[in-house]
Amino acid sequence: MPMLQDSVLLELDDAFMQDPHSVYARLNAEGSAHRVMMPPGVPVCGGLPVWLITGHEEVRSALADPRLSTDLNRTDRLFAQNEPDRNKRGAFSSALATHMLHSDPPDHTRLRKLVNKAFTSRAIEKLRPDIEQITGEPLAALPDDETVDLLDSFALPLPIRVICLLLGVPLEEQENFKSWSKALVSGDSPAATAAASTAMIEYLGDLIERKRRTPTDDVLAALVSARDVDDRLTETELVSMAFLLFIGGHETTVNTLGNGTLHLMRNLDQWEALRQDRSPLPGAVEEFLRLESPLKHATFRCATEDLRIGDTEVPAGDFVLLALASANRDPERFGDPHTLDVRRPTGGHVAFGHGIHYCLGAPLARMEAQVAFGALLDTFPAMRLAVDPEDVRWRTSTLIRGLHSLPVRLNRP
Repeated sequence: MPMLQDSVLLELDDAFMQDPHSVYARLNAEGSAHRVMMPPGVPVCGGLPVWLITGHEEVRSALADPRLSTDLNRTDRLFAQNEPDRNKRGAFSSALATHMLHSDPPDHTRLRKLVNKAFTSRAIEKLRPDIEQITGEPLAALPDDETVDLLDSFALPLPIRVICLLLGVPLEEQENFKSWSKALVSGDSPAATAAASTAMIEYLGDLIERKRRTPTDDVLAALVSARDVDDRLTETELVSMAFLLFIGGHETTVNTLGNGTLHLMRNLDQWEALRQDRSPLPGAVEEFLRLESPLKHATFRCATEDLRIGDTEVPAGDFVLLALASANRDPERFGDPHTLDVRRPTGGHVAFGHGIHYCLGAPLARMEAQVAFGALLDTFPAMRLAVDPEDVRWRTSTLIRGLHSLPVRLNRP
């Protein structure tokens, strides 16, 4: 493995968090693979030397390469070798991380099969009436001609309500998920991350026990049955799977709604085009996903053998970080890549990944986004940003690309 001094420090400072695309564009102009070192202060991966992959073709190929492992046992061991003190600074408990995103075949195949049917396009389409109702409720409660944070009042509660419906979480218990989610994905405070992790483990364990005593008709109850009746997953895998479905089931949608709305407010001609004609809306959602991917990077992978990515030789045991946001603005793949165009044919973006780890909840996220943007256009056609676009702040996260808040001025027709 190259020495740390041979690696360029990847500056994940506030300037990068607010505008990573300038950094990606510079790197991508120099090549598609870059040896970098994560800054020492970054939780979990601080001080880690990695290969950062920025080109669309290379990222897409690497996402489907079985020689790049996401297996927790392998990556955790290498994380510890590179950063022995990582557990003191915000690492997730293994009780929440032993899931299919952190596994390779055959475990990945076994775990994904347990939930595949619940997230097919056909299964999700059956949820459309529920999603439309859940979407309408918070919008109806919003005041007219006032400034609100659209994230906190709409973009966050909507997908949490939907994924809790799928998992069978009682309505009166859903509020805690908002605070736990913010602490777990932000990485701002190791103490808050640890506290949220512990609370989540305890809650999910209790919810699972309740479903054992009184079976219900939902995804989590089906997983409990798969554990107890068929022994198709361990108790730790059961808790971790519930956690993954919750976080993955709402975080992508929250960011898609927030990021897409911000870009529409920055490009009011595009907002007006959708207001006049809703037929481009499904394609517009794909454009939001491409232009401002809800994840900057995919989860860390490690090379199980020497391999080649583009023109770069990656030795066995090295970590690889795939820049989804960079790939989705690669000028070799997308014309005028930094411009919002709701009529763009955007097939080929990698916002949901590619290969065996392609986002299970992609059909759900797409439907939620289409319903939500349609409802926003109907309810608040004259909605505008309440602050200067340059004053909108992005969250500090290695993986997540999402806003702290989105102040808007609401105006009903």
